[in-house]
Amino acid sequence: MRFTDRVAIITGAGRGIGEAVARQMSAEGGTVVIADINAERGDATAMDIGGSCFSVRTDISDPSSVAALHHSVAERCGKLDIVINNASLVPYQKWEDITFADWRKILSVDLDGVFLMCKESSNMMRKNSYGRIVNISSNTVMLGTPNLTHYVAAKGGVYAFTRALATELGKYGITVNNICPGLTDTDANWETPHHEAFDLVEGMQALKGRAKPQYHVPSILFLASEESHWVTGSTVVTDAGHTRH
Repeated sequence: MRFTDRVAIITGAGRGIGEAVARQMSAEGGTVVIADINAERGDATAMDIGGSCFSVRTDISDPSSVAALHHSVAERCGKLDIVINNASLVPYQKWEDITFADWRKILSVDLDGVFLMCKESSNMMRKNSYGRIVNISSNTVMLGTPNLTHYVAAKGGVYAFTRALATELGKYGITVNNICPGLTDTDANWETPHHEAFDLVEGMQALKGRAKPQYHVPSILFLASEESHWVTGSTVVTDAGHTRH
């Protein structure tokens, strides 16, 4: 199996795309660490997945919390091979309503959190001259989707950061790649008005249908596996041809 003897941290894996990735990676032999700010949700998902999967409550916007996560993984697993930066906040605010506090809240999780995770994870990966970092951005970076200015800015930062970090970490045998999903049928999107756009988005897709979390899993797991050893600094857009990027 592809992930036998591999240890992976997946942020925000208590539900949604992260959960779908965690389930499949565990099924393929990986030791999966669910890093979710919602401890109850993370623990429940880890228990349901079973095997060697476990959960660590983590606030990725807090440097001490991210450091504690990696310390726990080092103690329990002895190494770290893969990190999938999936956790994010998905707001719905008109530009005229966004305050600087709103702006900082979104960037602290969606961009700063990716930086903090990559900093700690790459330090662990360098010890074994191996690593796979997969960042989850968004196809809104190409679309400039309304009511998401701070989110689009943060995800655009992730997109650019991925390219720069790939340059920095290649000499250590660590690859860094980026996934840009389109609008997906997740609990998080049903908690905001974003779900009202499903029909509109489907009409603009080359492939028809409504994206489910599991649709993004094959691309993410390819980039997280040894098979992707010659791919770094790249972006894969998984949006059924919405952007045709």
